Amino acid sequence: MRKAIPFVSGLIFGLGLILSGMTDPQRILAFLDVFGAWNPSMALVMGGAIAVTLPAYTWVRLRGHSVAGVAVTLPDRKTITPRLLVGSALFGVGWGLSGVCPGPSILIAANGLLAGVWAPVLFLLSVIAGMLLYAAWSRRAAPTTLPGSAQASGL
Repeated sequence: MRKAIPFVSGLIFGLGLILSGMTDPQRILAFLDVFGAWNPSMALVMGGAIAVTLPAYTWVRLRGHSVAGVAVTLPDRKTITPRLLVGSALFGVGWGLSGVCPGPSILIAANGLLAGVWAPVLFLLSVIAGMLLYAAWSRRAAPTTLPGSAQASGL
C-alpha cells in the first residue's frame, strides 16, 4: 500500500500534466506573456490543482501523517530565507525562459529523444546537473553551519 499510493498519485499527476497542456512549452510561455498574446487557460489548471491540493494538504497538516500512515513534516510557512528567495527566483526565471517546468520536462525530454530533438534533453540534463551541484554544495556546507542561521540557508 505504501508503494502503491505514490505510484498512483504520480500517474494521476502525470496524466493531469498531459491533459492540461502543461507539457506544451508554447502554452506555458503564452500564459507567462501577460503583456502580449496572453493565454489565461493555465490559470484554470492552477485553480484546479489548488482545489484538489488544499483539502489533502489540510488533512495531512492536521493529522501529521499521509494516507499510508507515513509521518509528514511540513515546512514552516513563516520563515522566508535568502535560500528560498534565490531558489524561487531561479526556478521562475528558468521556467519563464524555457516554458518548461521540471516535472513535465521528463516527458518532454522523452518525446524529444523519440523525435530526435535534443533541446528538451539538454534542459532535463541541466536540471539534473543543478540538483547534483546543490546536493554536493549542501553536503559540503552542512557541517559548518548552525540551524536557522543565514549560513544554514545555503547562501
